[in-house]
Amino acid sequence: MPDMIPWRPEDDPNIRPPLQEGQVYRPDILNVIETSIDGLSGELRALSLDIHDHPELKFEEKYAHDAYTTFMEKHGFTVTKKYHLETAWGHVLGINSEMDALPGIGHACGHNLIGISGVAVALAAKAAMERLNIDGKVVLLGTPAEEGGFGKIMLYEKGAYDEMDVCLMCHPTPGPRHSISLTSCLAFSSFTVEYQGHTAHAGLSPWEGRNALDAAVLAYNNISLLRQQIKPTHRVHGIFEGKDWGANIIPDQAIMQWIVRAPTTLEMEDTKRRVTACFEAAALASGCKVQITVISTLNEITQNETLGDELADVVLKRYGTIDYEWGIKGASTDFGNISYCASDFHDLG
Repeated sequence: MPDMIPWRPEDDPNIRPPLQEGQVYRPDILNVIETSIDGLSGELRALSLDIHDHPELKFEEKYAHDAYTTFMEKHGFTVTKKYHLETAWGHVLGINSEMDALPGIGHACGHNLIGISGVAVALAAKAAMERLNIDGKVVLLGTPAEEGGFGKIMLYEKGAYDEMDVCLMCHPTPGPRHSISLTSCLAFSSFTVEYQGHTAHAGLSPWEGRNALDAAVLAYNNISLLRQQIKPTHRVHGIFEGKDWGANIIPDQAIMQWIVRAPTTLEMEDTKRRVTACFEAAALASGCKVQITVISTLNEITQNETLGDELADVVLKRYGTIDYEWGIKGASTDFGNISYCASDFHDLG
């Protein structure tokens, strides 16, 4: 077994795991891809850093949209701007380039690297197809709003993925040096929980009130206790929100935002039912009303086994090692929904 210690920035990049012996399928294609990406390395890095320095939130990725489309046009692609969505764009190869950043922390999730990886793959595929006279079609999608906007799902519903026989994507993650991860991710459901009570003066007549904040606190504590009885691979996390609160007023409204995650959609739905019971019990105990609104549901990634095996063969014989422990298996992505609908492949490295 190769050393599976996760990579650190101070590691020596020249230390590589031993490669497997044997030939890979169509090494001539791989040689053209390597040469093409190496030749574009400076331009790709500059574009990635430019996107990193201009973080934009979901559906606001106008700078990234213009930077990517200009770059692809420069390199001979016919680009469809504002493709179904205001900041989406497309050519033709089943590859996704994410663009959006996170509130407050910018590109901490590395979407500038996801975006530039998609660009690199599209350009390298184009070079290989032209040089080796390979027929085919490439669709490169600039996909907005992965962070809470679920842009890929919206693009799928608008037909943006209809032409694709295979859909590819990659994501930067922690993991061993020179490795590619073939893990999945967690299925995900987010929802808003709103408690409605009755306001009253907290000093003069608190008995007249129905405390919505109490209901929310009860729900939070219920779930904290529930965590002892859910599987260690499941996740439940949430926050409080409210308005017009004052220490001398019984709050008549409290809002909570919650997320439930699990390795499969079926497991996630089962845990979500148990979590919902915690909300309802809190409403009953406090005398408040509760409204639960599901915002979104994301599926886990279903990897295409044939494509994964082929990638593993190439990586093990030419580049490094395959990881099945790290990746984004503790996170979630709207690409999981695409993987339920297409012959997908999502690698992480």
